[in-house]
Amino acid sequence: MIRALYSAASGMTAQQLNVDNIANNLANANTAGFKMRRAQFQDLIYQSMIQPGASSGQQTTIPAGLQLGLGTRAASNEIIFAEGALTQTSNPLDLAIQGQGFFQIRQPSGDLAYTRAGSFQLDRNGNVVDSSGNPLQPQITIPNNAQNVTIAQDGTVSFSTPGQTATQKAGQIQLANFQNPAGLNSIGNNLYTATDASGDPQVANPGGPEGLGTLLQGYTEQSNVDVVSEFVNLIQSQRAYEANSRVVKAADEMYQQINQITQ
Repeated sequence: MIRALYSAASGMTAQQLNVDNIANNLANANTAGFKMRRAQFQDLIYQSMIQPGASSGQQTTIPAGLQLGLGTRAASNEIIFAEGALTQTSNPLDLAIQGQGFFQIRQPSGDLAYTRAGSFQLDRNGNVVDSSGNPLQPQITIPNNAQNVTIAQDGTVSFSTPGQTATQKAGQIQLANFQNPAGLNSIGNNLYTATDASGDPQVANPGGPEGLGTLLQGYTEQSNVDVVSEFVNLIQSQRAYEANSRVVKAADEMYQQINQITQ
C-alpha cells in the first residue's frame, strides 16, 4: 500500500503541472506569435517481483512476470509550432511569416533571440524594433521622410520619398530556422534562444530554396492556442487528479483498517 500512496501522489503532482501548463496556454490565447506547449509524461522505475522471461523450470520460462510501477513524472512540455491565424492590421511594419522561420532580434546583451511575433515599430532613430525596443536583425533603418514603406514577400524593404518616383531599398529581412524548433529555450517576451537541442540557426531570405516561409505585410500571426481543446484537456486533468486523490484515500483507509486490527 505504501507504493500506492507514492504512485498516486506522483500522479497528482504530474496533473498539477499539467494544469499549470494549460493555464499558461490559456493565459496567452491572445498573445501574438505565442506557441502552445503540450505536457508529456513518462512512467517511473518498476519493481520486479517476478522478472519476465525468468526460468520457471528446466525448459520453461515465465511469460509475463510481475512488475509494479512506482508512478509517473513530467518528462517535457514541448512547443507546438503549428501556425496561428493571421490578423490584418493597419501597421505597415507588422509582418507575418507564412511557413517556417523566425525573425531575428538583437537583445540588449548583444545575443540573438528569435520570435514569430512580427509586431514591429520604429524607434527614434528610424530602426525597426520589436515591442520591447530590441532591433530587428539584420538592422533595417527607414528615414523620417519615407513614404509608402513596402515589404515584399522575399523580405526586401523599400520606400519612397517626397518628390521622388523611384523607390529606394532600406534593407533585406532574413529569417532563421532550426533543425529542431521544439528544442528552443523560451525566455519570455515572445522570444526564444538557441540551444544544443535546437541546433544552430540556418539563416536565409524568406521564400528561398532553403524552405523558409514568405512574409505578409500588414498582418500578424496570432496565438495557436485552441481554447476549446485546452478546456477539454483541463477537464481530463482534473478528473485524473481526482482519481489519484481517491487512490490516496483508499490506501489511507486500508492502513486505517490494519491499524485497528490490534485494537
